Amino acid sequence: MIKVKNVISSRGNATANQFIIEVDGDVYFQSYKSIIAKIDKLGNVTLDERYWDYSVTTGRYRNIFLGENKKETLEKIESGVYKLVNLNE
Repeated sequence: MIKVKNVISSRGNATANQFIIEVDGDVYFQSYKSIIAKIDKLGNVTLDERYWDYSVTTGRYRNIFLGENKKETLEKIESGVYKLVNLNE
């Protein structure tokens, strides 16, 4: 089963063009037409190598999805905790 819902902003509002998609236990963050991040069933995070930091808006909602700020995300990329791959093939 696939579930899709809008990201909820820090003000508590549903956002346009920002989506959380659940598919078979994996959870994706999509901004407009691009998949930005994936959290798999085991909690492993994968970010799209091209779009993970595409814009300020994408970054704002990526931070909400991951529950962290950009600095923390960068540290996890650099340490290998987060993988960068093409999620939009």
